Amino acid sequence: MTQNMYDKPEFFAGYSQLGRSVHGLDGAAEWPAIRALIPDLADLRIVDLGCGFGWFCRWARENSAAHVLGLDVSENMIARAKADTTDPAIDYAIADLEHFELPEASLDFVYSSLAIHYIENLDRLVKTVYRALIPGSRFIFTIEHPIYMAPMNPGWSIDNEGCKTWPVNRYSVEGPRTTDWLAKGVIKQHRTMGTTLNTLIETGFTIRHVQEWKPTSEQIAANLDLAEELERPMILLIAAQR
Repeated sequence: MTQNMYDKPEFFAGYSQLGRSVHGLDGAAEWPAIRALIPDLADLRIVDLGCGFGWFCRWARENSAAHVLGLDVSENMIARAKADTTDPAIDYAIADLEHFELPEASLDFVYSSLAIHYIENLDRLVKTVYRALIPGSRFIFTIEHPIYMAPMNPGWSIDNEGCKTWPVNRYSVEGPRTTDWLAKGVIKQHRTMGTTLNTLIETGFTIRHVQEWKPTSEQIAANLDLAEELERPMILLIAAQR
């Protein structure tokens, strides 16, 4: 089963204070880059894998999706999503993405934001999504960039010019990585970019777009903390087509 840190009080309290938790999609700096990849959602049947508070589910319906299903392993997340949603065309369900099932050829679009890097069996998840999508439809997701997930402690150092450097720790060695983020002992599944892309290709997907996200100069001017994201990629955006 996927590790469920989001139902631990300490973790959930910290997560609820993040900008993306308070302000939704507009609180995620990478959202404009993701939005540019999303097709016209009118009349589409959509699943959001790791839906969290349901921000994307509600946005998809605001953009004329026919129906949206949000799945998340966390009872806390699903309870909050249901409390914030009144649209009968949005459903939420508790689901472990390591073992979930979707009806074959039942979907027009699958979306996931920063959830799949918690999944150990990527091959099974990708095959489940592929079977559920109709031909020509899209699977768009973000994960923590594998370079970001494999830093050497303490995470960065200062070079001779006074700049931060971000060495990586055994990048080619895939498997679980434990980190302290909002709480101790958070487990994420490290895999190389090649493994992720080749899993999609071998399943039958066509890769349409890959982006190692970085903030724009305008975003950095508005939030100087984002400048450090220029030192190493934090988020990987992938758009694939069935």
